[in-house]
Amino acid sequence: MKLVRKSKCIGFILIGMITLNACNDYIEEDIFSDITSENFIDEETADQLIVGIYSSLRPIYSDYTFKFYGTDIFASQGEVFSFSPTNDYFNLNSGIGLSVWANNYGVIGKANTAINRYETQIVWSEANLDLRDYGIAQAKALRALAYFNLVQQYGGVVIELEEATTIRTDYERSSEEATYTQIIADLEEAIPVLLDEPETGRLSRRAAQHLLAEVYLTRAYTTFGTTSDFDTAATLAEAAIGGYDIRTQSFAALFDIDNQVNDEVLFAVQWGAGAFAEDKQNNKHSIFMNQVFNYPGISRIGTPYGTQGFGAMPTPFFYSLFEEGDTREEATLHRVLFADVEEAYDADGDGPLPEDLIQPGDTVVFYPKNELEAAELADKLNRYYVYQPDQYLFGLPDNIPNATYQYSSNILRTNFPIFKKFDDDDFNESTDGARDTFVFRVAGTHLIAAEAYLGASNTAEALSHINRVRERATGMVDAYTTITIDDILNERALELAGEANRWAVLKRTGKLQERIELHNPQVIDHGAFDPSVHLVRPIPASELQLSDGSLVQNPGY
Repeated sequence: MKLVRKSKCIGFILIGMITLNACNDYIEEDIFSDITSENFIDEETADQLIVGIYSSLRPIYSDYTFKFYGTDIFASQGEVFSFSPTNDYFNLNSGIGLSVWANNYGVIGKANTAINRYETQIVWSEANLDLRDYGIAQAKALRALAYFNLVQQYGGVVIELEEATTIRTDYERSSEEATYTQIIADLEEAIPVLLDEPETGRLSRRAAQHLLAEVYLTRAYTTFGTTSDFDTAATLAEAAIGGYDIRTQSFAALFDIDNQVNDEVLFAVQWGAGAFAEDKQNNKHSIFMNQVFNYPGISRIGTPYGTQGFGAMPTPFFYSLFEEGDTREEATLHRVLFADVEEAYDADGDGPLPEDLIQPGDTVVFYPKNELEAAELADKLNRYYVYQPDQYLFGLPDNIPNATYQYSSNILRTNFPIFKKFDDDDFNESTDGARDTFVFRVAGTHLIAAEAYLGASNTAEALSHINRVRERATGMVDAYTTITIDDILNERALELAGEANRWAVLKRTGKLQERIELHNPQVIDHGAFDPSVHLVRPIPASELQLSDGSLVQNPGY
């Protein structure tokens, strides 16, 4: 069988999953051509199958289709009255979301291929049996990760554990409970075999424990979950935290571009300036941005901020969560943008005059945290644009009489503090970047532990974990003296914005409808969220069309 690069879904897309995808600087893939599985795969080259699974995580973690829109802290950049199916749930249909389905089944297909080849095709010497078991453990853990991504979105899905060798159309969905059972089984088999300190970029034992903790935590809220699931999640989270103290580095240091491999990061999808173009196609730095090159003095090519690659923006509620003294605010947001090129900009139509010349390093726009008084606003508008906190949504503010910078001169209609913590220093104007994507980190594990302990009615331990996260951010010890699920959700927003799947977290805690109706501007204006329908996503229409009728759509779609 020829080794080729493909991306497929379930049975129709599980064939040919031995593909060799792009590598990064840490997990190296070799290049082969004109070879077959029979003359290529042996115990010396088998690890390439595992590397291929890791590579297939890249499209999953650079696809934000169902992760952020339609939540309390992220919304559409359009007008409040504009319609977006994934944000306000109007006309959310089965034509949306194929990439989420396909990319995760791509990982599952490659994992199944690797497990089968490791178990049945490769002849292992006695000295390499540990490598065999380690490869299988990684494949099972990554398969579990993909199934967890799917079950949170779709409910019960097709469970396929065998390498696909023929095209089938008779796949049937398993129950949600059975899907969780399979995820847990894979992880419980993998964890004892995974390494404590693996090669950078591979899943460690603690990372798998973090994942399993979240799986048990999510199952605990379901009708088939039990209260013991909360206890199990808490125990696993404690194990994943280990002895690491997040206070040993600041939040800002954590996201320093030169500190991407650090002890807080349990698992990251890796990119980098590798030998292949695919190594530098991460779009993480481009999310939660407006088109900054439309501001005067900021270039399209060479801008230090990048370009917009995703149509979402933080909600006013998100900005309001940052209290004074929370160091995460400065590390998360750009409240000031600076020019990087010289430009003569006649913002008030009286020139251009010499004083209208913008120089590199000049302030171009300022987004204050708190509303400025009229006199201060007028003064600053003589030197640069200022957008007040109540102007972060789509709209055109009224011009300030006699100010140099007139709002009507700015062609951008959505102006808001853009994200900073994902800034890259190796990207191009089409948004491709090289920054790694953090998937699990210990601060997030603390918040899983806090939620699990709260669910288990152990308030003291829940407070201990949420306070550890808040202390790193603010320096305050025991900032929380009481704790609710809303406290945890707010702390997760501050700590994990743009990292964790916000929609899935709101769903599992039963807070999705409540919080979007309070905080998502488009949902408040015209939301169509229906909990009998929208707590799961539609199975992609293309998958249903390829099925012989055995694949059933979720109710309401």
